[in-house]
Amino acid sequence: MPIDFKVVTPYGVGYEDEVEKVTIPTTTGAITVHETHAPLISILEPGEMNIHKLDGSVVNLAVTGGFLEVRSQSRVYIMADTAERAEEIDIEQAQRAIERAQELLKQQDQLADIDFAKLQAQIEREMARISVGKKYRNAK
Repeated sequence: MPIDFKVVTPYGVGYEDEVEKVTIPTTTGAITVHETHAPLISILEPGEMNIHKLDGSVVNLAVTGGFLEVRSQSRVYIMADTAERAEEIDIEQAQRAIERAQELLKQQDQLADIDFAKLQAQIEREMARISVGKKYRNAK
C-alpha cells in the first residue's frame, strides 16, 4: 500500500503524490516514514526531505520548518513554512540573504534577543536551501 503524501505551505500544496517512503528532517533527527509507520507528530528542522516515488525516482525538497503528521492508513502530511524542489532553489539569492543576516548580526549590541534569534533562524533556513540546491544541481 503506497503512502498518501502531501506537503502544504502557506502558499498552497507544494507536493502531493502516492509514494513508497519519505525521509524528513525533524528536530530529533532525520526519520524515514514507510507505509507501516506508527502515527506521530513532530517538528520539522530546516533541511533536506527525500521523497521516494513508486517508480523508483526521488524528489528532493528543502524545507525550512513546520510540522509532520503521520496518520494511520499510510497518510503523511507535512505543514511546512516553505518547501522548494532542489532544482528551483536560487542559490545566489539564498547566499545574499545569509550575507545580509550576517551583517545585521554584527550589530548585535543594538539587537533585541528576539531579533538575534530571528536572524539566526534565517541563516539556518538559507543554509539548508543552499545545501540542497548545490547537492542536487551538481548531481545532474
